Amino acid sequence: MRRPLISLFIPLALTLPALSARAQTFAVEDSVLRRIWQEGMEHSQLYPLAQTLLDSIGPRLAGSPGIKAGNDWLVAMYGGWGITARNEQFGTWKGWRRGITHVDLIAPRVRSLEATMLAWSPGTKRVEGKVVILPDGADSSALVAWLPQAKGAFVAVSFPQPTCRPDTSWASWTSPESYARMKALRDTARQAWNARVQHTGYSARDLPKRLEQAGVLGILTNNWSQGWGVDKVFDARTEKAPTVSLSCEDYGLVFRLAEHHQGPVLRMEAESQMLGEVPVYNTVAEIKGSEKPGEYVMLSAHFDSWDGGSGATDNGTGTLIMLEAMRILKIAYPTPKRTIIVGHWSSEEEGLIGSRAFAADHQEIVNGLQALFNQDNGTGRVASLSMQGLVNAGGPWGLWLSRLPAELTRNVSVQFPGLASGGGTDNASFICYGAPAFGLGSVPADYFSYTWHTNRDTFDKLILDDVKNNATLTAMLVYLASEDPNRVPRERRTLFPPNPFNNQPGSWPACGPAPRSSAESTR
Repeated sequence: MRRPLISLFIPLALTLPALSARAQTFAVEDSVLRRIWQEGMEHSQLYPLAQTLLDSIGPRLAGSPGIKAGNDWLVAMYGGWGITARNEQFGTWKGWRRGITHVDLIAPRVRSLEATMLAWSPGTKRVEGKVVILPDGADSSALVAWLPQAKGAFVAVSFPQPTCRPDTSWASWTSPESYARMKALRDTARQAWNARVQHTGYSARDLPKRLEQAGVLGILTNNWSQGWGVDKVFDARTEKAPTVSLSCEDYGLVFRLAEHHQGPVLRMEAESQMLGEVPVYNTVAEIKGSEKPGEYVMLSAHFDSWDGGSGATDNGTGTLIMLEAMRILKIAYPTPKRTIIVGHWSSEEEGLIGSRAFAADHQEIVNGLQALFNQDNGTGRVASLSMQGLVNAGGPWGLWLSRLPAELTRNVSVQFPGLASGGGTDNASFICYGAPAFGLGSVPADYFSYTWHTNRDTFDKLILDDVKNNATLTAMLVYLASEDPNRVPRERRTLFPPNPFNNQPGSWPACGPAPRSSAESTR
């Protein structure tokens, strides 16, 4: 890991004016834009905000004490800047508190394993047991016959990756023939494993529930992201037996030992606390408009995260962009023409629930929306914009972009008119009502292979210079949208691109009513 180097470098980078901060190139003279640039690029507060949010508050799983602490922190930060803020309850969710997780291989040799208990998993006192592998039976009756062997054991239920070396490494260092052979063998093995699961008569989602009914000590899983040492960590489906994700390497070790009858025994201690249904909140802050208070320019980012890491790039960076942009605007543009409002959404990871609930509850804001700017895909510089199918949005966007410094726009591609987002992130909750809600797409920065929903999504992965760029860009867009004398037209060429699950128009999940409790959710 590069953490020591980054920890030394980032504070220095933020205490000295960067070269780009002195080299802004404005197309027009605008004192507010220059003040936004100065505050955002030369007096950034991103480092202390990021360090507190990601290191001290940490992950923000819906329904956990962590997200409520984060909600309260946001309100306090906004209040300290003189910005009105509130936590707005939209429902309840299953509450859960994570404790320690320790998993050790104690036979045939000793090794401490890299393990993360999945969210909402039940815990267990210290237990020891053998490891067994899901059987390769012909049908569900074979599983029933085998289940007594699983009682009092840990059961491995995931596909064992034959290699935890990323494909990029294979492509770089092995012969093309070796690389191709590895991929073919892996594909064949994965197909065989999927068939094994199918033959049990249960889906991968429901199988752990059946195993815990048989009295297993725990469920062992792995969901490799295909990067070095990185695993995706989602939620558990068990109520009594803990579900633990082992790293790709350690899962493979334990699996092979069991497969070759070499007697693997694990010792596990995993603590968690079920808290029942607890209130969940969106945090909302606003600066009231002076001339058109019933029209809105909105900043948007989901605040919740999975809790295998710290939720740094998903979506701590989006949160920080909007938080810092509001701070900048309060200083550089304290009396906006339109009302500026920011939404920090909860429960995005469970189906955009927080933003869907807000849009349903605040039709006056949706109807009065001039523009919404959402960010939710990592720590890289904003590099892509889409008009979301709005056929006449090119006019206002052309006006706004033409006034921005070239340093912020020279690497940005724009799709006119593009296609509407159907449900990938929170701007879709507003697009469903026809509102002009735009996503600020960033460069990947290894997002999908290393940080998205993984145990490595932590503070050290931030590229703070890029986040600073994005916060400044967002603040400028909000200012320009607020000042625009005209409303953004809402005529749209198509509501959504084809839905891969349902080709009926308007069938995207974001357009349905939001569940207001975990009991109402299908996830």
